[in-house]
Amino acid sequence: MSAEHLGTMSAGKVRAWLASERFDAASTRYGVDTYRLVYRTVDTRRRATTASGLLVLPRNGKRVLRTVSYTHGTMSYKADAPSTSADVWASGAAVTYGSAGFATVAPDYLGLGLGPGAHPWKDVPSETSASLDMLRAARGFVPRKGRALDGRVLVTGFSQGASSALGLARALQDGADPRLRLQAVAPISGGYDFRGAELPALLEGRLHPKMSVAYASYLLTSWNRIHGGIYRTPSELFQEPYAGRVEKYFDSTTPGRVMLAGLPGTLGELLTPRGFEVLRHPSGTFAQALRVDGEVCTAWTPRVPVRLYEISEDEQAANANTAHCAAAFRARGVNVPVIDVGDRTYGDSRHLGSNLSGTALVVRWFAGLGRSV
Repeated sequence: MSAEHLGTMSAGKVRAWLASERFDAASTRYGVDTYRLVYRTVDTRRRATTASGLLVLPRNGKRVLRTVSYTHGTMSYKADAPSTSADVWASGAAVTYGSAGFATVAPDYLGLGLGPGAHPWKDVPSETSASLDMLRAARGFVPRKGRALDGRVLVTGFSQGASSALGLARALQDGADPRLRLQAVAPISGGYDFRGAELPALLEGRLHPKMSVAYASYLLTSWNRIHGGIYRTPSELFQEPYAGRVEKYFDSTTPGRVMLAGLPGTLGELLTPRGFEVLRHPSGTFAQALRVDGEVCTAWTPRVPVRLYEISEDEQAANANTAHCAAAFRARGVNVPVIDVGDRTYGDSRHLGSNLSGTALVVRWFAGLGRSV
C-alpha cells in the first residue's frame, strides 16, 4: 500500500550503530537502505486489515537478492516495532542480515507498528500470514528500486518470533506462495511448547518472576481477545488492582516500561486461584489454542536444513521448549541440531543476550548456505 524510505547507512555507520547495542558487526559488508512498508493482510478471523514492517536492502550493487525473514521477539507497544522504533534493539538483527548482503524482511505483526488494533500475541497463524504477506509486499516493492528477490527465503526469528519463523517455514514449504521457496530455518530461543514446557516452568518458579507475570498476563488477555472462553471478566483470573488495568496494559498502546511497572513482582500477587487453575489445567478454547501453538514443531516434517539455537539457563524461554521441539522433529525422522549460542547477556538477561549471539551465528550459517544449497 505504501513504502517510506527511512534512512541510509554506510557500512561504517552500520558497524558503529550495531556495536552501540552490542550486536556483532563482523558480518557487515555493505551499507543499507531501510524502508517501512504498509501492506494488506488478514486478521485473526481472516478479515482484511493492514500491517507494517521493515525492509532492509543492502547497498551492494546486486540486482537479484536472496531474502531473510526475521521475526522479532515479544513487545507490547506499537511504537517499539521494527519499522517504527529508532532503537537499535528493534531492528538490529534485520540490519545485521541486510548489511551482510541479504534483502531482509522484518514484519511488525498485527497490531504493532502502524497496524490497527491490539496485537494478538503468540498467535502463530496470524504471525504466519503477516510474515508471508510482508514477503509478498517486499517482492512487489523491490522492482521499483531496480532489483528483485530471487525467491529463496531463509527464515529466522527470536523468542516469540522463533515460533513465528517455524510457522512461516511450514507455510512456505507447503507451497503457500509458489514464487517463494524455503531454503533453511534457524529460530532462536523460542517458546515452542507452552503447555508442556513454558507454563510448567513459569508456574514452578523456574523462570524470571517479573517476566513470568508479564507473559502470563499477555497470554491470557491476548488469547481471550482472540479465542474467547478463557474468562468473562478479568477479575476471574486476576487479583485487584491488576484486574482493572491488565487488559489496558496489553492493548498495544501502553509503553512496556509502564506495563512492567504496573504489574506485580510475582504470580501469587497477580492471579486468583481460578487464574492458576487455568494455567495448570488448560481446557476448552485455551487448550485448543495451546495445541495449535505447539504445532510449529509437531505437525510438519521439514525438508530443508533446520537448526534450533538456544542459550543455557534461559530465564524467559525454558530450555525444555527447544528440547521438546527437537524431539518432535526427531520423531518425524528429522534430526535437527541444537546449537548453544554461548554465554551472553544483554541487560542482565541471558534470554535477550541469545538474540545477539544467535544472530551472529545464524547470519554466518545463512551466508555459507548460499554456496552449498
